[in-house]
Amino acid sequence: MTNARTARRTRTTSESSIELELDLDGTGQSSIDTSVPFFDHMLTAFAKHSLTDLRVKATGDTHIDVHHTVEDTAIVLGDAIREALGDKVGISRYGDALVPLDEALAQAVVDISGRPFLVHTGEPAGFEMHLIGGHFTGSMVRHTLEALAFHAGLTVHVRVLGGRDPHHIAEAEYKALARAFRQAKALDPLVQGVPSTKGAL
Repeated sequence: MTNARTARRTRTTSESSIELELDLDGTGQSSIDTSVPFFDHMLTAFAKHSLTDLRVKATGDTHIDVHHTVEDTAIVLGDAIREALGDKVGISRYGDALVPLDEALAQAVVDISGRPFLVHTGEPAGFEMHLIGGHFTGSMVRHTLEALAFHAGLTVHVRVLGGRDPHHIAEAEYKALARAFRQAKALDPLVQGVPSTKGAL
């Protein structure tokens, strides 16, 4: 590989300030500080299980709600992934992962398609209202998946197949996404050019 698949992105608004760096060909090392502890935990898991080196420093109006900081971080992560993927020559393109966490089970399928789309199903009734860690609402899982998919140019399907504990459900979703993305971004020596009959992704 001649070109490093890395990116550095920043985003500053009246609601948040984000600095992010990533390397798609890393080993899963991370330094995450979003000021939202549970989201730090999820991004650390995403980096580890996708083998993406990731550094994030984010601050925002969390005294109002974590929503702005969390969603804006996901937007910047998506933008950085899109940039780091470059022309997508030689990638596997597709990834599929089924990940358990105790009683929870989640599946994620990723297509680095250039066509942003999210299908997200199976979270139990009331999950979106639950406060995980006392500050991170379950609804933020879908918000971050959607922001990431749309800004990275990914088609993403995530299904929760089982689960009772909200922490376990959310973590299984993020880890499944990470494992599927790890497969999809992988460079395949058998792939010649871009893996699309259109010649572009």
